[in-house]
Amino acid sequence: MSAAFRKAAKARQRPHRERAQPAARTKLGLLEKKKDYRLRAHDYHKKQNALRALQKKALDKNPDEFYYKMIRAEVKDGVHVIKQPKDEITPEQVKLMRTQDIKYVEMKRVAEAKKIERLKAELHLLDAAGTGRGRHLFFVDTEREVKEFDIAAHLDTVPELVDRVYNRPTIATLQRETVKGPTDPAHLKKLAQQRKNQYDLLRQRIEREKAMFVISQKIQTRKDLLDKTHKVKVKKETTTGPAIYKFKFQRKR
Repeated sequence: MSAAFRKAAKARQRPHRERAQPAARTKLGLLEKKKDYRLRAHDYHKKQNALRALQKKALDKNPDEFYYKMIRAEVKDGVHVIKQPKDEITPEQVKLMRTQDIKYVEMKRVAEAKKIERLKAELHLLDAAGTGRGRHLFFVDTEREVKEFDIAAHLDTVPELVDRVYNRPTIATLQRETVKGPTDPAHLKKLAQQRKNQYDLLRQRIEREKAMFVISQKIQTRKDLLDKTHKVKVKKETTTGPAIYKFKFQRKR
């Protein structure tokens, strides 16, 4: 067959078109194409070969064979899950670890308490505005004295220094020497901001020290619960305190 004849025959061929969907089968959905059947058949034979290989492997397996994965794995809801081994720890080892944890937390808490005392000594318990943290009360006998009360005269100082609870000299001291320390408003404002920052740091350290104390109490409670003594919970654990248990009294020899 010549090349010209083959070319002419190929030109006469009509392009292949998929068969139209019959109207009676419209409710059943679209017909699958030929290549879809081939893919499904290939997938079916692949799975059958895999099953035959597994069956052969099971038949060739030694019935007396054992390996630890047999008891460390299980099937949950159709999913193969490997069990995680639990740590083997004796109660004595747990108590020792709890003791070490308590010692570490207590060490950090004591260090924090020392820093708090050092900050208090530096600040002399002054607030950021330069006034005392507590209220300074003055007692008088009559309402007339309350209305006519002059705090500057009572403190024997000038009115400009009344708000300064620190370095507040009397009038007699001012006559002998000048006021010590900064008097410029801008400088005083800067110092006030520094004191405020220091007090914020002090407050954070106090809260941290309280939190460490609560943690050490909770660890101690969990350590005490390791004993076999009968116990009853009296109060639930909270964010600010450990749980409270009542233990049965036992006389120690």
